[in-house]
Amino acid sequence: MAKRISRSTFIMDNPPSVHSYAAVVGKKEGEGPLGKYFDKVCEDAYFGQKTWEQAESELVRITLKKALEKGNLSEKDINYLFAGDLINQCTSTSYGLRDFGIPLLCVYGACSTMSETLLLSSLMTDSNIGGYVAAVTSSHFCSAERQFRFPLSYGGVCTPTAQWTCTASGCCIVKPHSNAPYIKAATIGKIVDLGVTDANNMGAAMAPAAAHVIKTHLEDTKKSPEDFDLIVTGDLGRVGGTLLIELLAKEGISIEKNYKDCGTMIFDYEKQDVHAGGSGCGCSASVLCGYLLDKVKSGEYKNILFCATGALMSTTITQQGESIPSISHAVHISSDGDIEKGWK
Repeated sequence: MAKRISRSTFIMDNPPSVHSYAAVVGKKEGEGPLGKYFDKVCEDAYFGQKTWEQAESELVRITLKKALEKGNLSEKDINYLFAGDLINQCTSTSYGLRDFGIPLLCVYGACSTMSETLLLSSLMTDSNIGGYVAAVTSSHFCSAERQFRFPLSYGGVCTPTAQWTCTASGCCIVKPHSNAPYIKAATIGKIVDLGVTDANNMGAAMAPAAAHVIKTHLEDTKKSPEDFDLIVTGDLGRVGGTLLIELLAKEGISIEKNYKDCGTMIFDYEKQDVHAGGSGCGCSASVLCGYLLDKVKSGEYKNILFCATGALMSTTITQQGESIPSISHAVHISSDGDIEKGWK
């Protein structure tokens, strides 16, 4: 059973395994440097549907289906499902997953949703209640633009600090301890607010939350950045990633040598016009499930610290002049399933 070693951090008594995983993306994401790693690239932004919101529902449905197929599982094998998205009341998730018949716990962590759902799935499985538990999230460029900024037909010009919401989805199916990748530990983040009010600069708004959870996880587990092959954040992009390095450096923590951000990995800055990088729930989810987990499974990466980041804002609140509070959760994913000395 998972052991709580601090207010925020848990270590897994019998590290759960990521049984299977899948990533499905849109055309632009498929044209990026990670395109060949995704399970499916859909050329049609509508995914065969009539609206952008229906398209995102179909995207998340396809992704969960693909993860089940890769794991040789059916819907009946999954005991619980943690899922969420960016759209009001998580409608993309609800409509996309309504026909699966799996008990669902819908969560909203904005772009931190992948690390939140994976963390919750792992804790439930390690507590001997879960069995097979799925974690899934999604985002769609067009549905997110309509809700958070402007409809595409408006023709608004993005600022240099703005990021491109990924049309992407990722799904992990967690099961009791069996094979790599393993979930060894997790830290629940807290809301951190730097006072940023610009909704087009969410990388800067989210960086302090990522700094907090990384610092907390390292201190609680008595680890250093060098213990990880990679410390990866969700979607801080160029602006937020640079700020994160600076914030941690002030705390005496250097991550520059082994740090990457999913928002900077998924697109090619030279060939694709994405301004400060990628964002959205599906950004970190697809990079994790399409690229990173394979690296851990093969042993190329022994340990990674996955920290998806989310801006907890709405258009109404930011228009009222409020700042943007943010959150990040950390999940330690490893190719080694043994409990490390000093953790018990």
